[in-house]
Amino acid sequence: MPCFRNYKICDNAPECSGIDVCPVKAITFNEEKQTVEIDNEKCISCGRCEKACPIGAFRVAKTEEEALKIQEEIESDPRTTKDLFVDRYGASPLSEFFMIEASEIGSKVENKELVLVECYVEDTINCLLKSIPIKELTKDLPDTTLFFKASFDNAKEHDYEVQEYPSLLIFENGKLKGKIEGYFEESEKEELINQINSIVNKN
Repeated sequence: MPCFRNYKICDNAPECSGIDVCPVKAITFNEEKQTVEIDNEKCISCGRCEKACPIGAFRVAKTEEEALKIQEEIESDPRTTKDLFVDRYGASPLSEFFMIEASEIGSKVENKELVLVECYVEDTINCLLKSIPIKELTKDLPDTTLFFKASFDNAKEHDYEVQEYPSLLIFENGKLKGKIEGYFEESEKEELINQINSIVNKN
């Protein structure tokens, strides 16, 4: 029976957990097309991809009837990739607008009232749908607040003592005011927002 991928909620990342767990390599990443692909000729319907995907994008049918039902559910899913592809904390950066080098952090926060910098390494990237949109993290902050994403994969020595990625550095008037380490998924959004606001509002 075929394996399905709900393309409406899948971010097509090469780090896809389905690729990692498939024992017969039926799920691959097409570098040319930049998309996750399923070869149902190879698929053995083991269901490992279904269990491994944190957002439920993979579905494995056990009968023809179930295959039709899954296909109908995907086609009627009201979500769209437009809703999915916005920059999020802990997910792959989508817009060059937010991207800076780790070495640029000092100059980007200098003489700025409030700046949030997400430090990440590729190994900590998570699915878009599971991650929190940046605009939701900054909705309660001043309109002048800036947000940047900085890759620390090739970063040399720095002064931020980051122990766990992703990490959110919060600067005020050029000085590091606080730091929040670790990944927060969508279900933990309020906890992260509260931590951010607590740091921003402390004297």
